[in-house]
Amino acid sequence: MRKYVLLSTALCLAFAFTSCGTKEDAYKKAYEKAKAQEEQQNQQKPVQDEAPVVTPLAEKPADQTTVTNVNNANVRSENVTVVSGKGLQAYSVVVGSFSLKANAEGLQSTLKQGGYDAQIAYNPQVNMYRVIASTSDDKASAVQSRDAIRGSKFNPKSDAWLLFKK
Repeated sequence: MRKYVLLSTALCLAFAFTSCGTKEDAYKKAYEKAKAQEEQQNQQKPVQDEAPVVTPLAEKPADQTTVTNVNNANVRSENVTVVSGKGLQAYSVVVGSFSLKANAEGLQSTLKQGGYDAQIAYNPQVNMYRVIASTSDDKASAVQSRDAIRGSKFNPKSDAWLLFKK
């Protein structure tokens, strides 16, 4: 009798293990289901046959020069003292700002070799030495001088700006 019980238990176990699907079968079913969903989504999307047409930008050379509006030119107002130079007038063109005086003197000598009457002014509030390429009493000539310096080799970054001495 024990033989029959043992045999029937083994048979039941064998049947249980063979009736369950393998993991590979489960992965295969999940893959096929995802593939079917992807195909269904692709069928629902409209197909674009052609890429959108983009018109190229045509560059035209400038046929006129623009005049800087003197009244709208940005001007910084600072209280500075002249360290090296003849003295400042109302408007000055600053081409460099340095925390070390030696660096400011280097740019000043370069500008002087280029024909500018360069000066150095010190702003104690920000602890900066300002290298000034030119100075004038009226704003219009200071703007013209700034624009000329911006296009020169002495100011390649085009960062010259106007300073109004307090």
